[in-house]
Amino acid sequence: MTTRDTGWRYGDLFLEMIAAERGSAANTLEAYRRDLEDFFSFLGRQKVEVRRAAAEDIRAWLADLAKRGLSPASSARRLSAVRQLFRFLYSENHRGDDPTAVIEGPKRGRPLPKVLTVAEVDRLLATAGEGIDDPERPLPARLRAARMNCLLELLYGTGLRVSELVSLPVRAAHGRDPMLTIRGKGGRERLVPLSPASKSAMDKWRDILAAHRPEQAKLPWLFPADSEIGHLTRQAFARDLKDIAIAAGIDPARISPHVLRHAFASHLLQNGADLRIVQELLGHADVSTTQIYTHVLDERMKAMVRDLHPLSDS
Repeated sequence: MTTRDTGWRYGDLFLEMIAAERGSAANTLEAYRRDLEDFFSFLGRQKVEVRRAAAEDIRAWLADLAKRGLSPASSARRLSAVRQLFRFLYSENHRGDDPTAVIEGPKRGRPLPKVLTVAEVDRLLATAGEGIDDPERPLPARLRAARMNCLLELLYGTGLRVSELVSLPVRAAHGRDPMLTIRGKGGRERLVPLSPASKSAMDKWRDILAAHRPEQAKLPWLFPADSEIGHLTRQAFARDLKDIAIAAGIDPARISPHVLRHAFASHLLQNGADLRIVQELLGHADVSTTQIYTHVLDERMKAMVRDLHPLSDS
């Protein structure tokens, strides 16, 4: 029995369904495919067909994942893909039951996101913007500073995903519209307010680029680069961000583009923003994803009770 025999007929049907009905992005579909491949491969070694797999087979697969050293979070993600597969098979009458209904997921604690303080973000921004207007500074250094300052202002000011940020079209810098239209995961569009600081940083970056690299300024990307995709890569941005962190006196292990997205959300909530609004700004399809930031709200509520409750001094 080959891996394809164990379930890919059903796996392909499932992937076609989530592509058509959910509008899942190519990266999402590929992640599902990898997770299902692992499950089907295990069933193949056990000579069990997907349509006959029982809860015991799924538990044995989870035990095998743990034996291979997968973290509870990774195992839970793979189990989620398998759960959705069996729910699909049950709903489409390919099976008469859902064996995952009685399966408990791996025990895992949900880690809190790394969050920078407002002061630390201010230091990052100040460090990134140093020397942009200094004519004595070498031109390549000024260009890098202007680009990094623009990237950080946009990232912290909008909470974009790093893939959304580096692939922004050049038209994002044109016009006076105070909103950006972002096409996020699954092709879903959302509007994101553009702060004056972000707009100013974009204008400065484009002015410097147009003056000294006019051929690059004509390209369709806000952050053009000599790469296969034509714009700055996520990896290059993350690497440069580590360098800025070191220069700002911040442990680079605490810094990544995603950490700044966390800072955007956490600082909004800390200042009283509604969780649903933050969900929309981040482009989360489900508010449960945004609720990881409620540790900020929890701390604010504790402080409110401590400071305002009449018995707090007793």
